[in-house]
Amino acid sequence: MDKLIIKNLEVYGFHGVEPETDKSGEKYIISAELKLNLKEAGDTDRLQNTVHLVKICNEISDIFTRNKHKLIERSAEELATHILLNYPIVNHVAVTIKKPWVPAGMTIDYAGIRIEREWHTVFLGVGSNLGDRLENIRAAAELINETELTRVTRISKIYETEPYGYLDQDMFLNGVFEIQTLLTPRTLVNLLLDIEHQLKRERTISNGPRTIDLDILFYDNLITSFEEAVIPHPRLHERSFVMTPLCDIAPYHIHPILNERCYRIAEALKTGGAEPKEWPEVVDV
Repeated sequence: MDKLIIKNLEVYGFHGVEPETDKSGEKYIISAELKLNLKEAGDTDRLQNTVHLVKICNEISDIFTRNKHKLIERSAEELATHILLNYPIVNHVAVTIKKPWVPAGMTIDYAGIRIEREWHTVFLGVGSNLGDRLENIRAAAELINETELTRVTRISKIYETEPYGYLDQDMFLNGVFEIQTLLTPRTLVNLLLDIEHQLKRERTISNGPRTIDLDILFYDNLITSFEEAVIPHPRLHERSFVMTPLCDIAPYHIHPILNERCYRIAEALKTGGAEPKEWPEVVDV
């Protein structure tokens, strides 16, 4: 991946936990590395195919100077988020902030921090069998898109499926969202739980009826687990109602544990039972 590099931009800021730095300010040195594809810019010689260096340097200086924080960690997060949200061709950014003067009572060249942030690709399983099922799925997509740090990029076909596990309930509509997010897995799970709450999901019966169900299937190629989630989803490879819509938008994605492409997993499931029936409508985002 190509890089655009801004090195040692000198700015004046009013950051710190000490009262004197908050009032008088001091010099900081900021560097940034942006990962993006510069091939088109090199071929066309057009500014719109790259990042305007003067513009982004002015934005970095303005944001860092205007906004006061106790920690330069907060300033770095703010700069990285601004770049990723405002420059769509950038998918990864590293921000370094150096503080040349540190009241440590000893000789030191500088103190500083470096953070790296990027867009993550996540696939979500989506299901509903209470109320207006299709409207529930639409509403979930809209609520995800309302959050600044997460956006729905693709939606599979929507399928009508038999209930799984607890059978005494109505038919489901199931699909898969592809999303891009700057959130960590845990923070993303909390966002999805909040959206389920907004859409009045109640957890009374395991695998029971629900207005909406939002499950992380894959988060990049991450393998992890914590109290709220296991990633990849531990049972996605057993469920046609998940694998069929997933293959609509990501047939060649490789399961990081099974080391198998999604379409291969879906093919293996076809002999195991009834196939989901495609719903005649598709969600518009």
